[in-house]
Amino acid sequence: MSFTRKLLAWYKRNARVLPWRETRNPYAILVSEFMLQQTQVSRVLEYFPRFMARFPTIASLAGARPKAVMEEWDGLGYYARARNLHKLAREVTRRHDGTVPDSPEALRTLPVSDGTQQARWRASRTRKPCRRSIRTCAGC
Repeated sequence: MSFTRKLLAWYKRNARVLPWRETRNPYAILVSEFMLQQTQVSRVLEYFPRFMARFPTIASLAGARPKAVMEEWDGLGYYARARNLHKLAREVTRRHDGTVPDSPEALRTLPVSDGTQQARWRASRTRKPCRRSIRTCAGC
């Protein structure tokens, strides 16, 4: 059995149930990606449900006051992530009618969305493995 197959079999037996893995909602996945940057999963599990309850759609986040976004983020640290997520929500609402774009080209035009984050986001959305290294993937 190849290493890849062994790893996938191990994952199938041991993967934790996480809310962002149980959805195909691109907005929820996006929020989780921002929260998970340099933060322990256990911490994000506390904040993710509250944040999603307060801002259930990208439009609700885009329309929120910055102070409200920061209040929900308070305690997660690295507050630039909250500001960047809010900025991204406003751009998606303005330029894409509140629909998170699907194409790699459109994703690359969004602010604060580097190649690594795009690759994770695309892989999470499609639930297909990236064909290249996560560090070099451009959202294939």
